[in-house]
Amino acid sequence: MKIISTTADLAAFCTQAAKRAYVTVDTEFLRERTYYSKLCLVQMAYRDAAGEDAVLVDPLAEGISLDPLYDLFRDPGVVKVFHAARQDLEIFHVDAGVIPAPLFDTQVAAMVCGFGEQAGYETLVRKIAKAEVDKSSRFTDWSRRPLTDAQAEYALADVTHLRDVYEYLANRLAKSGRTKWVAEEMAVLNDPATYQSNPDEAWMRVKTRTTSGRFLAIVRELARFRETYAQTRDIPRSRVYKDDALVELASTKPLNENDLNRSRLLLREARKGEIADGILASIKAGLAAKPGDLPEPDLSRAKLQVNPALADMLRVLLKAVTDDAGVAPKLIASSADLDAMAAGMRDVSALNGWRREVFGDVALQLCEGKVGLAVKGQKVVTVPL
Repeated sequence: MKIISTTADLAAFCTQAAKRAYVTVDTEFLRERTYYSKLCLVQMAYRDAAGEDAVLVDPLAEGISLDPLYDLFRDPGVVKVFHAARQDLEIFHVDAGVIPAPLFDTQVAAMVCGFGEQAGYETLVRKIAKAEVDKSSRFTDWSRRPLTDAQAEYALADVTHLRDVYEYLANRLAKSGRTKWVAEEMAVLNDPATYQSNPDEAWMRVKTRTTSGRFLAIVRELARFRETYAQTRDIPRSRVYKDDALVELASTKPLNENDLNRSRLLLREARKGEIADGILASIKAGLAAKPGDLPEPDLSRAKLQVNPALADMLRVLLKAVTDDAGVAPKLIASSADLDAMAAGMRDVSALNGWRREVFGDVALQLCEGKVGLAVKGQKVVTVPL
């Protein structure tokens, strides 16, 4: 087991990795006390029985530069293999503006190959590599040094078994002609917009039961201030104020610090100083917003006239075609998407790309009355009408 702590050693390993068809990658990080994830460890492996083919990279080592790693991430000739890659990719994008490409996410590939919805790494290792993963070090402070042997072995297992998982899934995809399906899914992970949090859009993530434009204007301003404050100081949003406190503030509309002190949910630290000033300014801005600038909730689907019988038939059809194709149903369409289709909407992901090939075309035929459903033996099949 090798722990890399110098730029030269990292460059040497990446030079060897660049000669391979793929390299498996994983990270360990902390995010409990920061807005952005703090990278604490990078694990990498490639297939080479003759040499050192799996390493741990210590990004906290004094003087180390991750530039050789980022050069490898940009190398179009080497597939970068991750499992459930989104958080890992966000770290690299924030730290260096780099998104590894070409990219392969084994969690997505496993869903395409019929391993269920969001298949866990341990499950895939057990079913494919016929091995067990020791998760006893899962909850650990990865910023502490030195790493224990148990921590190092745990971290390394996340990339060594991943080689077997990747090779199996890639081969299965190639045989079934579904490699392009996974490539389509990687487009979202390769898009920098996936990892950007715009303070102006933060309000859309706050769950409320009120559709009042004025109320939502205050929510928008409070969410914008919280996002900006958390980003600039690199602290979690919840350290500023939590969503339930934000909604309470939008409802009670405090106008001064005395009013803030009457809040049931606001943290004590937020009742004075910069945060208090920001809250009061946000509420003032929300109250002063012009009618034409009030946010409007997306009620397009809430007002849909859903045909419940058709929605149920679409659910049966989805189950039938995904069972036959060996694909996780939720990867193709959500319940909300099926309801939207049953109400006449056609702007859903199930009608695009490979999803249309598997489900969308026949679903449209069902919606248009061109096919019906019948039971044949133990299977549900479509019949022309």
